[in-house]
Amino acid sequence: MCGIVGYVGKESAAPILLDGLSKLEYRGYDSAGVAVFDGDRINVEKCKGRLKVLSDKIDGGNSLKGNLGIGHTRWATHGAPSDVNSHPHTNEKGTFAVVHNGIIENYIKLRSYLTDMGYNFKSDTDTEVVAHLFDHYFNGDMLETAIKMLGKLEGSYALGILSKDNPDRMIAVRKDSPLIVGLSEDGNFIASDIPAVLPYTRDVYLLEDNEIVELRQDGVTVYDMDKRIIKKDVFKINWDISSAEKGGYEHFMIKEIMEQPKAIKDTISPRIKDDKIVFEELTLSKEYIRDIKKIFIVACGSAYHVGMVGKYILEDMTRIPVEVDLASEFRYRNPILSPDTLVIAISQSGETADTIAAIREAKRLGAKVLSIVNVVGSTIARESDNVIYTWAGPEIAVATTKAYSTQLAIMYLLSSHFAYIKGLIDDCKLSEIIKNLDLIPPLVEKMISNKDKLQYYASKNFNSKNIFFLGRGIDYAIALEGSLKLKEISYINSEAYAAGELKHGTISLIEDGTFVIALATQDRLFPKMLSNIKEVKTRGAKVMAIAKESNKEIEQEADIVLYIPDCDDLITPSLAVILLQIFSYYVAVSKGCDVDKPRNLAKSVTVE
Repeated sequence: MCGIVGYVGKESAAPILLDGLSKLEYRGYDSAGVAVFDGDRINVEKCKGRLKVLSDKIDGGNSLKGNLGIGHTRWATHGAPSDVNSHPHTNEKGTFAVVHNGIIENYIKLRSYLTDMGYNFKSDTDTEVVAHLFDHYFNGDMLETAIKMLGKLEGSYALGILSKDNPDRMIAVRKDSPLIVGLSEDGNFIASDIPAVLPYTRDVYLLEDNEIVELRQDGVTVYDMDKRIIKKDVFKINWDISSAEKGGYEHFMIKEIMEQPKAIKDTISPRIKDDKIVFEELTLSKEYIRDIKKIFIVACGSAYHVGMVGKYILEDMTRIPVEVDLASEFRYRNPILSPDTLVIAISQSGETADTIAAIREAKRLGAKVLSIVNVVGSTIARESDNVIYTWAGPEIAVATTKAYSTQLAIMYLLSSHFAYIKGLIDDCKLSEIIKNLDLIPPLVEKMISNKDKLQYYASKNFNSKNIFFLGRGIDYAIALEGSLKLKEISYINSEAYAAGELKHGTISLIEDGTFVIALATQDRLFPKMLSNIKEVKTRGAKVMAIAKESNKEIEQEADIVLYIPDCDDLITPSLAVILLQIFSYYVAVSKGCDVDKPRNLAKSVTVE
């Protein structure tokens, strides 16, 4: 998410920064800013809105003089989009400037410490902590100061830092957030992604975690955290800009599928501290949570399917009754709500018109609203009593993948948090749950490794006229999402059914050659799913099944079997859905569809 560009060299920095940021606009952003050292002071210009607003403000960069600077396009995570919350951030004297991608997980603790030390904060961001902390530790040596400061930071970050007292250089560092270094005879660059430097150089260093780089006009030095020099190999770029924006992938959708392990980790990790689940953003009291009598989940599309999974998890863990409503239907059925009812609204954009209408109705009827959204400062976030941000970063493809997965991660965290507060799980059980949650990112990575196999199966079945998805329990909820993903990008008529409903009419649609995708990841329901697979096979269906690795007997019934690792039943949705996303993607590619922009669809549905 976001975009960082930095430059030190012979040329005027500001126009180069603007140009580099323009190459990163595809990443999504809500504000932009630059900081340029003019030989006397660090001049910062930043504003909410599109990059053009900033460019017009500084005359395409011509009004800012200097050959050393950093720039940033921000996707808000801490603090709503605004001029003040935009990057770069500075210390109070304006002698240091910082740009940052990622999340400083312990920023509240650091902010409190720095406030006690006399520092004043202007913004609501986690990033401003870095500027003040650097000021606090500064001893005249940027590298030593950076190393000491980094020892105090927890979370993920890519940082670019300027110092007035070091007018010939900048410092940058990477930890769990992408950052590259561009090398040229006329100067050197930092950037979040390759497109920003391609007009100037095709020679780059690919930084690893915990590597610190010092950039000067005449050279670049990379250090480890012990201040030892690291010898880096130059990586030659042979992509064009269009390909580079997608990280070398053909479509944004597959790029975003591949980003899911990191996106899920970024959602989960900041909320786990000292073997506890911590939602610092929640103001719901423990007494309120213990007294919740009913939960309604309202959402649309894929977010609704997250709600379907959430119902199973919440009811299983908290023993609170849960209803899941399509937001477009919720307010028209005169729902029965009260102050002890919690309404959970789920939306990637936070601007979904039907969901906005639903939460307004819920609040009118006296319920509290908790929203799960990705876009900071969005309408749903603003109008909710509480908001949990997924921090998935921008999602360009219309068909959601990583937004869905991070919303699902929040449902696991929230269910566990509520169950613990209600006394339904103890410290030992919570520790076990946290270990399972920590397993999700690497297991998702393992699921992604099946993509070549899934591409092959997609190439053999993309001509199917109808595809049916079957599942029981939580697998039925995942079947719904798999079916939606397939139909919205490949235009194949696909439907998802609760497998137990087959004999109540649906089985009449099965004929010789019908392609069926059967999810059988739930241990206690596995025997029943085997029976359902036999039923459709008897009528001529071709079956692709998804099951746990230990349930090999499914190979005797299904034509194709994809396995997920043996794990707790409650986290199987996070794994199975990855296989369905990838399969759907390759079916659409095989058909020649416009995967990122399917016909008739929009990323954010802002009308009823």
